[in-house]
Amino acid sequence: MTKNNSMSLVDLDEGGVDRAFRSDVLEGLSQRQKAVPARWLYDDAGSELFEDITKVPEYYPTRAERSILEAQGAEFCELIGPDRAVVEFGSGSSLKTPLLLSAIEPAAYVPLDIAGDFLRASAAELQAKFPDLAVYPIEADFMRRVELPAAVADMAKLGFFPGSTIGNMVAWTAVDLLRSMRETLGDGSQLLIGMDLIKDPSVLEAAYDDAAGVTAEFNLNLARRINRELDGTIPVEALHHEARWEDTFARVEMHLVADRDIEFEVCDETFRMAKGESIHTENSHKFDERSSTMLLLAGGWTPVKRWLDAEGRFSLILADASEPRNAP
Repeated sequence: MTKNNSMSLVDLDEGGVDRAFRSDVLEGLSQRQKAVPARWLYDDAGSELFEDITKVPEYYPTRAERSILEAQGAEFCELIGPDRAVVEFGSGSSLKTPLLLSAIEPAAYVPLDIAGDFLRASAAELQAKFPDLAVYPIEADFMRRVELPAAVADMAKLGFFPGSTIGNMVAWTAVDLLRSMRETLGDGSQLLIGMDLIKDPSVLEAAYDDAAGVTAEFNLNLARRINRELDGTIPVEALHHEARWEDTFARVEMHLVADRDIEFEVCDETFRMAKGESIHTENSHKFDERSSTMLLLAGGWTPVKRWLDAEGRFSLILADASEPRNAP
């Protein structure tokens, strides 16, 4: 079933290059503070590395979120109910998804991810666990509205956005994403979303710069991907990974920092970096109750229930699609 239901909405040029990836990289490397959007960290290799990150001792969010999903199944069943189509944005390996699916008895599952091979393999594994569940994997950039399969058009929808991916975006991008999710899922839909919480900066920096160097490899893989897919000549050996807590923005930033002056090409365009200059590759914003509520409301979602893990490190929030209103 999974193989036949698979869809791809990625826009490739005649050479098989993702047009959006190329555009974002060239534009980002041309800025004074070089930057590439975090979603491009997740090619197949990057997705596999991220799964390795979730297993290192310093990276607490995955364990914290799983503990909530394991403990709150009865409440999920009561507040969400059965027979919804679960649409997972950025599904990755879908390791947390069975905990939710087992609790709510959905009618269908639609995983969306930009890493196609990884998506299809994960969907096949999940299909084996739930053989009676209709699974419709879609290879797509979920940062914009996605046309869902006709088979789920008349079903009530539950968006599932676990992890702390919403924190990878600056506020206006996060609001745009939440609004596009609202458009994708439609009236009467719900959203179950993970948001990491503000805590001691030393804990946060360690979570994004583990002692084993897995996160460093994940970050450096972006430079390797640019070289591989965009005819890049970035000297990867001249870069190192760095994680920084920026208190003003309540976020951890990831950077690729040049160890020496370098010059390289991408798509026949030349770029230079001085020693100490960086490519900003990811933000991971952290939230409190007020900031998470404000973000969801701005994106067209009304929070109805909030769960924390036992140590108060991470939150899962259930929100309803807000009714359209013109009042300020």
